[in-house]
Amino acid sequence: MSYGNRIAELREQRGLTQEELASSIHITRAALSHYEKNRRKPDFEVLTRLADIFGVSIDYLIGRTKQSDVVMDEDVREFVDALELSDKEVLERFGLMIDGKPLTEEEARRFIAFVRMERSMD
Repeated sequence: MSYGNRIAELREQRGLTQEELASSIHITRAALSHYEKNRRKPDFEVLTRLADIFGVSIDYLIGRTKQSDVVMDEDVREFVDALELSDKEVLERFGLMIDGKPLTEEEARRFIAFVRMERSMD
């Protein structure tokens, strides 16, 4: 199943219109329509908001898994966020960069959480 079909299916299961969902994730209805019809791919921020609203993993949204319930609950997410790379000195020492730009502290936390989630699925 494509990411667009999955987004549309989840939206319909929750009885939301495109306008309602788009508004709740701070995008236009037209953008959501393009995602649902596989004309455009949502960026990481949009995928994150969709996953949070639907209570599924990003991997589920993009079709990498059929298991919709493999997500971190809020307590686990807060714990992971408080763990590693909360110190700017650590970020500076390791010089973590993507596309020539240093990762922010928040981006580094999400990157670590993503790798942990992916590892737990193996």
